[in-house]
Amino acid sequence: MEKEQAKFRIEKLREEIDRHRHAYHVLDMPSLSDEAYDSLFEELESLEEQFPEFASSESPTQRVGAAPLEKFVKVRHEVAQWSYGDVFDFEGLQKWEEKIVKMLEKEGMSGTLEYDCELKIDGLKIILTYEKGVLKAGATRGDGVIGEDVTQNIKTIQSVPLKLSQPIDMIVGGEAWLSVKELERLNEERMQNKEPLLANTRNAAAGSIRQLDSRVMAKRRLSSFIYDIEKIEGAPLPKTQIEELELLRDLGFKINREYRLCKDLAEVQQFYEEWTKKRTQMDYELDGVVVKVNAIRLQQILGYTGKAPRWGLAYKFPAQQVTTVVEDIVVQVGRTGALTPVAHLRPVRVAGSTVSRATLHNEDEIRRLDIRIGDTVVIQKAGDVIPEVVEVMKNFRDGSEREFFMPSHCPVCHAPVKRETIGSKAAESAAHYCTNPNCFAAETEKLIHFVSRKGFDIVGMGEKLVEQAITEGLIGNFADVFELTVGDLEPLERFAEKSADKLVQSIKRSKQVPFDKFLFALGIRHVGEETAALIAEHLGEIRGEAPIKAIADVAAYFPMISEEQWMSIKGIGGKVAKSLREWFGNEANQEILMRLQTLGVTLHFEDAKQGNEQVFEGKTFVLTGELTAFTRDEAKAMIKRYGGSVSSSVSRKTSYVVVGEHPGSKHQKALELGVSVLKEEDFKQLLQQ
Repeated sequence: MEKEQAKFRIEKLREEIDRHRHAYHVLDMPSLSDEAYDSLFEELESLEEQFPEFASSESPTQRVGAAPLEKFVKVRHEVAQWSYGDVFDFEGLQKWEEKIVKMLEKEGMSGTLEYDCELKIDGLKIILTYEKGVLKAGATRGDGVIGEDVTQNIKTIQSVPLKLSQPIDMIVGGEAWLSVKELERLNEERMQNKEPLLANTRNAAAGSIRQLDSRVMAKRRLSSFIYDIEKIEGAPLPKTQIEELELLRDLGFKINREYRLCKDLAEVQQFYEEWTKKRTQMDYELDGVVVKVNAIRLQQILGYTGKAPRWGLAYKFPAQQVTTVVEDIVVQVGRTGALTPVAHLRPVRVAGSTVSRATLHNEDEIRRLDIRIGDTVVIQKAGDVIPEVVEVMKNFRDGSEREFFMPSHCPVCHAPVKRETIGSKAAESAAHYCTNPNCFAAETEKLIHFVSRKGFDIVGMGEKLVEQAITEGLIGNFADVFELTVGDLEPLERFAEKSADKLVQSIKRSKQVPFDKFLFALGIRHVGEETAALIAEHLGEIRGEAPIKAIADVAAYFPMISEEQWMSIKGIGGKVAKSLREWFGNEANQEILMRLQTLGVTLHFEDAKQGNEQVFEGKTFVLTGELTAFTRDEAKAMIKRYGGSVSSSVSRKTSYVVVGEHPGSKHQKALELGVSVLKEEDFKQLLQQ
């Protein structure tokens, strides 16, 4: 076959295969037998092998990668990924509506609200990026700010289009899911191979997406539903959520068709009750209904809290419940010093997993339910929420049950325990706290939190090592971590010189940290990931004229920020503001911050509101190779924040080429053209200057 004939045939085969793929996997309307489809696919593979010059990333044959990955690369989301807040009854739904109506009225908006109701699929959130209509990247949600690049695996999902019907740039969000039938098929295979069974469709979907070998992922036959346009260029943003779904469908995405426009909450409730009964009839797992304000304009006005969109929520189905026996009640000490009673249960399966622990929250909850050791209880688990006891079956009591009382002294350090007082009348709160600010358990939890993946992300420093290092007196606070040496670590159990050196290098690499992760790592009470990100985003609004560039600036300026100033950030309430004020006003904490500064811990900021000088204005950067101190996206963001631009190709007009490990041809071209080349360390110094 001649080249031109082959090119024409390849293009036609791709078009035809994609048309039948869309009909089968998106529309659920097969238009060709499996045998005929396979025949077309085999012909395309054969032609692409004979004529490699016509290779294309858009080809159906490129859905499965040839070689397994060594690891997943972290990526920073261009659009922050939020999670919906939950309600579990109609009263909660009404309270939500009351809040958003008041907000809209303050903005001068009135009238009846309409809602788009969609089924909440129990799968794994995926974020897809398209450039000129071609799939460029697929990522997991991660912590909402940083996810993992799973493009190779996303391509194996047949319902995800590699090319859209329009050549537009967009970022979309959706759910990857595994069908109930497919889970059964996989578990039958695993049973025959004497492998552990997959617990449920959600865990199976998440585990599949994180397979380093995309060929394994392809065999698991995941599907997807796309439901959100997060960014779009080249086409107007739809005016309503319903129109958004229709546009996604027209572009070639698979959407869940079981959505409904509801004129009021009564219709929302009707939709919810219908699906509460029908949820088991579908071939995919459901855990609720997502309710969204239909008008996009109103969504934009309502915006987001520190944790979730105000304009939508998840109306969860009743949690799955089972009965079991409370074998013991044990008190745990958390990083804030709070004592939490935990029920040790006779192991039981609920919501697809085996459970042996359930939170009892506090002493008041134990008294309210009248839970005793030895009781038969009803526990429930909804999604990823920690199981909880909802009812005691007192008819099963035989007199051997024992009452539980909160200890008067900390079970770890034996310091006195007290209830924290709140309010002007000094009323007692529900929680008990260890009075020892240096309690081993609390300090251990704080340090584990500090070095965790969502904090400073010190690879190799797990819980057991932190406990061992504290026990041996090597670390006692955050700053001590950065003074650890190979000699300190070598005597520890299971440590040799090589592993000790590896950990010390990991600690050094972690010294440069995004401001929001730094804030989260400090373990300030009530300051979670979303709140930390919110403060980082709005830092410029509260800092006044004080430049925040380093930890020393934080130590000097943050103690002066009043609770009222903190609360000026939308999404931060009185509890968080009070906690921030107290933490940064503590002299011991200020000393630790200054030690971190002295030990070389540096911050980098994503917020353009910091008022940085445009020192890179007119400068063009090209990045090549693997950067180790930050992701490619983080480097681009820093360049742009200081006024520079980033190009994908090297020319005589390029100002700098930043070179990481294993650079490509761009490095060689820079040398040929005489363009300034910066190693990663040079680039970091340039940023610091």
